Amino acid sequence: MSGVLYIVPTPIGNLEDITLRAVSALKNCDVIACEDTRHTLKLLSHLSISKPLISFYSYNQNARIPGIINSLVNGKNIALVSDSGTPGISDPGYLLVKEAITNGINVVPLPGATAITTALVGSGAPTDGFIFLGFLKRKTGKMKKELQEASGLGKTIIFYESPHRILKTLATLEDVFGADTQICLAREMTKKFEEFIRGSIVEVLKALSEREKVLGEFVVVVSPAVSAQTD
Repeated sequence: MSGVLYIVPTPIGNLEDITLRAVSALKNCDVIACEDTRHTLKLLSHLSISKPLISFYSYNQNARIPGIINSLVNGKNIALVSDSGTPGISDPGYLLVKEAITNGINVVPLPGATAITTALVGSGAPTDGFIFLGFLKRKTGKMKKELQEASGLGKTIIFYESPHRILKTLATLEDVFGADTQICLAREMTKKFEEFIRGSIVEVLKALSEREKVLGEFVVVVSPAVSAQTD
C-alpha cells in the first residue's frame, strides 16, 4: 500500500500560527521534504520534533521527485513543507503533487498560513474576488502588460515583491493604474515589526522613498482600478 503525501503549511512568521493538525502530520510522517533544511530544523526544534529531512527546492525538485515518488509508492508517508506558508504557492510543490496524483498516491493538503490571504484581509481592499500574480515579470514592459491584463478583470490584485525592486515596481504601478489607485504593502506579517502601509500609489511611493532602508519581502495588494493606463 502506498504512503500519503501531506502538504503542510508552516507559519509565515510567528511560530504560534502552526496548526495542531500540521504538528500531527510532521510528528507522524516518515520523512519531511523541505525547501531549506536549516530553516525547517528551527521549526522542528521549536516543536520538539525529530525527523529525517530531504531538501526540495526550485533548482533540485526535478531530480528529487523520482526518489520521493518511489518512497511514497513503497509505503512511506512524506510531509512537504516550504520555508513559510503553503507549499506550491510561489514555492516548490506543484510538480510533486502532479506526479503523485499521476501515480495514484493519496495527496492530503492541510489548510493553514499563507501570506496572500493574510495581507488581503488586512489591506482594506475588496475581498469578494482577487487575482494572484505571484512574482511579476522583471522587465518593465512585460510587467506593465501583465498588470494591464489583470486589471481588466476588475478584481483586487495581489503579488509578491522584493525590497530591492519595490520602488521601481511602485513607479510602474503608478504608470499603469494612476497615482490615486489605493494599494497596501504588507511586510513582516505576524512578526514583531509587522507593518501595513496603506494609501494611494503616490502616497505609498513617497513614504517608502523617504526611508533610509527598505527591508523585508512585500505582499502588494492593489484595489480594483476604474481603468488601467495603456501605452
